[in-house]
Amino acid sequence: MVSKVFLLLFFATFTFVKSQRSNEAIDSVFLESVLDAEECDRQIRTIRRNVLIGLQFADAGIRIPKGILQGGTVDLGNYHQCLAIEHSLEDNMHIQGKYCAIRVPVDQALEIPGFESPRERWMNNPGSYMDQNTSSIVDEYNLRRARILALDGDFDALEEYNARTSTPNPLSGTVFTLGVCVPKVCTTQQALTSLLFNATEIGFEYTENYCRLRGDKPFSTADIVAVAIFSFIAFINLLSTSYDLYQRFFLKTDVKAINPVYQSFSVYTNSQRLMTISSGSGTMQCIDGIRTIAMMWVIIGHSFSTEPYTANPRDSFLWMISAEGLWVTAATMTVDTFFTLGGILLVYTTVGKMTGTTLFKNLHWFYLNRVVRLLPILAVTVLLQASFFNHVTDGPFWQTVANQTNRCRNYWWYTLLFVQNVLNNRSMCTGHAWYVAIDAQVYFISPLVLFWVFSGNKRKAWFGLLGGLLAIQIGATIFNFNKSLQAGVIVPGRGEDTADYMPLYYFNPLTRAGPFFVGLVFGYVLHLYRGKKVNMPWVLAVFFWACFCGILGGIFYFKYRIMQFDWDNQFMDNFMNSFMRPAWACAISWLIFACVHGYSGPINWFLSLDVWKVPAKLTYGMYLLHYPFMFSFNATMITPKYFSVGGYTFKFLSYMVIALAVSYVATVMVDSPISALYRQLMIKIQKKRAPPNGEKVMKEQNNNNEKSNIVQMTADGATAGTDVPAVTIK
Repeated sequence: MVSKVFLLLFFATFTFVKSQRSNEAIDSVFLESVLDAEECDRQIRTIRRNVLIGLQFADAGIRIPKGILQGGTVDLGNYHQCLAIEHSLEDNMHIQGKYCAIRVPVDQALEIPGFESPRERWMNNPGSYMDQNTSSIVDEYNLRRARILALDGDFDALEEYNARTSTPNPLSGTVFTLGVCVPKVCTTQQALTSLLFNATEIGFEYTENYCRLRGDKPFSTADIVAVAIFSFIAFINLLSTSYDLYQRFFLKTDVKAINPVYQSFSVYTNSQRLMTISSGSGTMQCIDGIRTIAMMWVIIGHSFSTEPYTANPRDSFLWMISAEGLWVTAATMTVDTFFTLGGILLVYTTVGKMTGTTLFKNLHWFYLNRVVRLLPILAVTVLLQASFFNHVTDGPFWQTVANQTNRCRNYWWYTLLFVQNVLNNRSMCTGHAWYVAIDAQVYFISPLVLFWVFSGNKRKAWFGLLGGLLAIQIGATIFNFNKSLQAGVIVPGRGEDTADYMPLYYFNPLTRAGPFFVGLVFGYVLHLYRGKKVNMPWVLAVFFWACFCGILGGIFYFKYRIMQFDWDNQFMDNFMNSFMRPAWACAISWLIFACVHGYSGPINWFLSLDVWKVPAKLTYGMYLLHYPFMFSFNATMITPKYFSVGGYTFKFLSYMVIALAVSYVATVMVDSPISALYRQLMIKIQKKRAPPNGEKVMKEQNNNNEKSNIVQMTADGATAGTDVPAVTIK
């Protein structure tokens, strides 16, 4: 039955692949097909005679942005009002509104009879309009926004920014983004010329960014596949839950006697397992708190950075580059916490359970386990982005969501094969999944180190661990000093380098693998002192805590300095790119060691609270699913939002609740069931391979036990987002 289901899903996915090239999130062919120059002229003549209809178009259309001196360069008109315009008149005339966004350079050489040219008035006297400092700040704000979009694989805004011609005049690079409302059958050129002025005659320059119509998001093959797959998942969850409840509460069947395969998709059982809080002896309970807080930091950072536009970008940018904003801008370090935890748990939960030879003999199971742990929710996220997120709502900024949808429809397989950060890092589907790709990649190469760790010889173990860390650090250092990249996302004055910084450094497994290898080392240290009382002189403990504070303080100070306009130290950029993240991993590792062995006082109490345990199991789903929801929600914005720390913090709380809810649904309906089925599959395979008698039975049983340890390895040692306690000691 299970094989038939997977076969059906394979053919559905194959159909999805074959048809994606013609499936656009916004139907450009439809937008072109409605254009009719003659009908446009006829409708515009009617609009001129009908004042009320003309006012509807004017009221929903072009305006000068508010708050220009605060950096405001955007006015979106009224998107929903424009698309709601619909009039059926005599002579078979049907007038409908079409919303378009245009980009208008402020530096215009307009020739208006009887008026002084704006260029002569403003461009020759820039100080009378916008001072150089304000213009620079606004320019950096626009660059920061382009960099954040590049984090999600959208480099269009960044390339557009870098393509601009820079001149000494502060207005020369300013571009207004304006919403206009025109008749459905008209181009913006024809409509503006006919309704307002002859754009060509007076020298008015603009670029049409995009246009939108009602019904321009067609139901595509991706949507059909998504509906089919999610309907099937919901159906089998319903069947499995009904079977489980019937057995439990009507037949009063012993839980152990219920068929585990039929029960695997039960929402009741999976929710019960998820909500079960266990704190057995030998567990590192502080990791749940660290993991949850790290994920909260990720969502906080994205809450502040994903806003498409603000009404006061000058204030927003000045706060971001100030010391007050460090708790948000330094959030890019938190992903390294997850890499560190992955390395620690991988060694801590597996060393001593098998030999290096056994590991390599069963390498296919080792890799398959990791794929089973990472792939289900990742696939759900990709399919949602390719379908549901494009239809959930709408707004004037929807082009950002549409671009992400198109990338997922065209390049989804790069993401599911964990290679998008290497082979397709400029057009990534669910770009924030670069973390998942690197997590899988370092896990796949980890047996080169684990072979020595599992040898049972401490000297060989340290040789493998330190050799792996040294190799990755040497490679990363040579790379960083050779490329000489900037050292952060927000670095004023280095906008031209950001296009290289993201794909060459931020998404690069070589430059980001250091914390994972540091985690492997400290995982072995924790294993060596497992169950032992560590008698550390208080002076040494204070020294390590001082190092902890020094590392974090130094990183935060460096993050602050590189955001200042006077920063210019390429050597420090290269040095910090090479060692900043491994140092962060060392600090997190000491925090865990101190908590486990009683050298952290109230810190361990706080991080070990039961309140962290359930969210810690959901963090993987939260990471993958919160970001697309943010973009979809922000794309509905009909006017730039005024920046305030309190307002954005409130949005973070909203996103946090949404992320928890959708991650819970994805975990109990997809991730947990697939993990349960996989466990049952492994049990069945082990039973089939068990020989009948004698010494062979004992030998095969030992082999099966080692293989079982490999199966358990991923469940115990996964990074964010396991559906079982990630630190249980077997």
